[in-house]
Amino acid sequence: MSKAEQNKPLVKHIYTADPSAHVFNGKIYIYPSHDLAKEVVDNDNGDQYSMEDYHVLRMDSVESECVDCGEVLHENEVEWVSHQMWAPDCAYKNGKYYLYFPAKDKDGVFHIGVAVSDTPDGKFVPEKNYIEGSFSIDPAVLVDDDGRAYMYCGGLWGGQLEKWQTGSFVAGDPDMIPGADGPQGDEKALGPRVAELNDDMVSLKTELKEIVILDENGEPLKASDEKRRYFEGPWMHKYNGKYYLSYSTGTTCYIVYAISDNPWGPFTYAGKILEPVIGWTTHHSIVEVDGKWYLFYHDSSLSGGINSQRSVKFCELFYNEDGTIKTINPYDN
Repeated sequence: MSKAEQNKPLVKHIYTADPSAHVFNGKIYIYPSHDLAKEVVDNDNGDQYSMEDYHVLRMDSVESECVDCGEVLHENEVEWVSHQMWAPDCAYKNGKYYLYFPAKDKDGVFHIGVAVSDTPDGKFVPEKNYIEGSFSIDPAVLVDDDGRAYMYCGGLWGGQLEKWQTGSFVAGDPDMIPGADGPQGDEKALGPRVAELNDDMVSLKTELKEIVILDENGEPLKASDEKRRYFEGPWMHKYNGKYYLSYSTGTTCYIVYAISDNPWGPFTYAGKILEPVIGWTTHHSIVEVDGKWYLFYHDSSLSGGINSQRSVKFCELFYNEDGTIKTINPYDN
C-alpha cells in the first residue's frame, strides 16, 4: 500500500478522531472518538467537541478495508457522565478488554471511566463510577512486558489539567482565558500524569504522578516552549527496550516524543513525529503490525477543515538506526 493510499480517511460515513490502535487476535482495532456534525462555536474549552458515544474500527491487515463494528458505548449507559466523552483507549489483560474514556461528571469535571468487554469490538459494559483518583482527559494504557499496567493521561485548557495542580480540582476565575492560570514563560511546563493500575485494571494502584520532560541539557521544558512542551494526547509504546512518550503540543500542532528507560520517566525530548495537519487538533497512536510500525492520526480534510469534524488516517512510521523517529509530513506523497 502506497503512502498516498494510507493517508486517506479509514471511514467516511462518520467522523472519527483521536485513534488508539492496537493489534488484538492478529487484527488491528482502532478506538477513536466520534465527532458529531453539530453547529457549535469553537472555543479554547473545546465545547465544540460534543462526542457522546464510541465506535470500534477494525482492519484485518494494513492492506484491508476498515470496518465500523458499530456503537460499543453511549453516554446514556454511564451513570456518572453528563457529556463530552472524548479520546479513549483500550487494553487487554485477564482475558478481558478494558475501554478507558474521559468524560465530564454531573459537575462538569473531567474524570476517566472504564468499561469492560469479552471481545475487542464490544459491547463494553461500564463500571458504575469513574476510576477513583482519576482526572483530566486522554487516557492511554500500556501493559508492560512484566504484566504491570500504567495509565497515562492529561490535557491542558479544556482538559482541565491546570485545575489539578493542588491535588484537587480548582475551578479558577471564569473571566480568565482558559489555560491562563497554568505555568507561564520560563516556569516549568506541566507534564502528563501516570499511575499504575491494579491487577483488576479498573482501579489505581498509585496516585497520578506528574511526568517530567527534559530538554537536551537535562532541564525541564518550559511553559513558553510551545514547540516541545506537553499539551495533550499522551501515547506510550516501547521500542528496543526504551519507553517512548509521544504527545501533542497543542498550540503549535505537532506530534512530538521523548524517551526514557523507565515508564515513570523522566523523559528526554527527542524530536518531532508529525507535522501539523489540516484542522487545529492533532492526536495519535503508534502500533507495530507484522514487524512494521504505523502512526494513526486524524485531520479535518474530509470535512473541509472543520476542526470538530475529523477523520482517522494512518501511515507507516520509520526509525533511524539510533532509535530516533523520522518526521512525517502526511501530505508529502
